[in-house]
Amino acid sequence: MKIIGSYPKTRLRRLRKSKWLRNLISENNISSNDLILPIFIREGKNKIENIKSMPGVFRYTIDKLPTILKLARKYEIPMVALFPYTPNQKKNNLGTEALNPKNLICRGIKLIKNRFPDLGVMCDVALDPYTSHGHDGIIKNNKVDNDETIKILVKQALLQAKMGCDVIAPSDMMDGRVGAIRKALDKNKFYDVSILSYAVKYASNFYGPFRDAVGSKSKLKSDKKTYQMDYRNSSESFREVALDIKEGADMVMVKPGIIYLDIINEIKNKFKIPIIAYQVSGEYSLIKNAINKRILNEESIIESLTSFKRAGANAIVTYFALEIAKKIKNY
Repeated sequence: MKIIGSYPKTRLRRLRKSKWLRNLISENNISSNDLILPIFIREGKNKIENIKSMPGVFRYTIDKLPTILKLARKYEIPMVALFPYTPNQKKNNLGTEALNPKNLICRGIKLIKNRFPDLGVMCDVALDPYTSHGHDGIIKNNKVDNDETIKILVKQALLQAKMGCDVIAPSDMMDGRVGAIRKALDKNKFYDVSILSYAVKYASNFYGPFRDAVGSKSKLKSDKKTYQMDYRNSSESFREVALDIKEGADMVMVKPGIIYLDIINEIKNKFKIPIIAYQVSGEYSLIKNAINKRILNEESIIESLTSFKRAGANAIVTYFALEIAKKIKNY
């Protein structure tokens, strides 16, 4: 048998022989500071509603929101992301409910800032939860109109900032919206409100459970491939990120997460900007259902989140946030 390399002088297994040693030299670890907790909110009172397509995830009425916020604070999660389940009667072609100062998001922000001021709040800027057609913008001549949509997105971003939102997150993928939002925020003296741009948001097949959770799935009669990125492309993501940084983005999002680790890594190496990865609803549900069926064990959650850190993500939006933060706290 031919001896390869410097064996037996070098035995790499020596560094794996015990748990304490593996922990001592580990390169990437997950802490509660790496987690962003998405929360779905709905109209009504005294309701915590199960989302069938996302086991273990719920919609909360505003009065029940403290139930989950107390846990987020207890387990030291630094930021929550709010998503609305808008009733059909409040949806229309223009998504005007997005500009209602008493809409679900505005009421949610105000509650958090009044009762949990130490929690950061992130809010999406996009129209899909509010439109009767399920698209992220205004439809004109059978297509999503980029520039007309931006006019509404700017107003939506300003409204969220006025309510106390810390991080504005344009998820719509309209060209030029980051620059328009940054200009409007600065003009209105919201200098400290951050912009987390969904700079790299692919037209993915893994968004289905989320669209069900916000009530847009049944409304959407066509795909979003004219504005979200083509999943066959990687170089295009560099152009998206470069433009958004130039327009004033403080952080960028890569979405989905696990199947785009190569994109996270390349953007990190090229731009040196904070990157937030989104472990999207389809990724969550696949893992969660496999755990429930005992196909995977619970450590697969940590493994999936660690892959984001290894690729270069600074933080992760994940529906596992509370579950993992609790384990970390009790470890």
